[in-house]
Amino acid sequence: MTEILRDGKINRSIRICLEVNQSEKRCFWGKTVVFKEITFELKDGREALLRSPCEDDAEELLQFIVKTSGETDYLMKYPEEFASLTLEQEKSFIREKCLGQNELMIVCFVDGRIAGNCQITFRSGIKYRHRASVAIAILQEYWNLGIGTRMFEELIQTAKKRDGIRQIELEFIEGNSRARGLYEKMGFRITGVRPDAAQRKDGTFANEYMMMKRL
Repeated sequence: MTEILRDGKINRSIRICLEVNQSEKRCFWGKTVVFKEITFELKDGREALLRSPCEDDAEELLQFIVKTSGETDYLMKYPEEFASLTLEQEKSFIREKCLGQNELMIVCFVDGRIAGNCQITFRSGIKYRHRASVAIAILQEYWNLGIGTRMFEELIQTAKKRDGIRQIELEFIEGNSRARGLYEKMGFRITGVRPDAAQRKDGTFANEYMMMKRL
C-alpha cells in the first residue's frame, strides 16, 4: 500500500487535543477538512472506528508506521528510517498540520488499536486545484477485513464534496498486486509509469505506477 509520509512533505488535517489543565482535554479542528467519526462492521464481525487522529495518538501512530513499513517491501521507507523520529516530533507534526485546509487524515481503530490510516491531499493553484492524491496503509493482521475498501469509500466521498475536484491520484510499487487489486476495484486505472523509481536494499530496482480515478 502507499505510505502516509511523516517527513512533512504531505500535509494532514488532524484533530488536535490540547491539554487545558491536568484533568481536562479538548479536541478541535480549526479551519480544516472535518471528518465525522463513524463505526462499521468488519468481515469477521468486529466493529471498527474511523476518526481523525488526535495528538494523544502520536505514540501509537509512530509504532504503526514502523511496523507497517517492515511488513511489506512496497512502502516508501524501511523501518530504520523512522528511528530518528521522536514522540515530541510526531506531536509537533500533528499540531502543525491541524490547521491545514487542503488535507484530511483518517485513522482506523479495531479493539482500541490502530489498524490502518489513510489520507487525501487536495492540490492548490489554478492549474492543479482539480486534483487530489490519496494514500493508505494497513497492518498486515487486518488485511482482507474490508478496512481498505471502507477507507477508500470515505476518501472518495470527501473528494466528491470538494468543489472543483475532478480526479484522484495515487501511486504503487511494481509487484504490489494486492494493492493494485484494491485500487482497480475502487475505480482507479493506470496512467503512467516511473521506471526504476524505487531501489531496494539488495540493489534491485522497481517501477512505480501512477493511477487515477475520474469523479
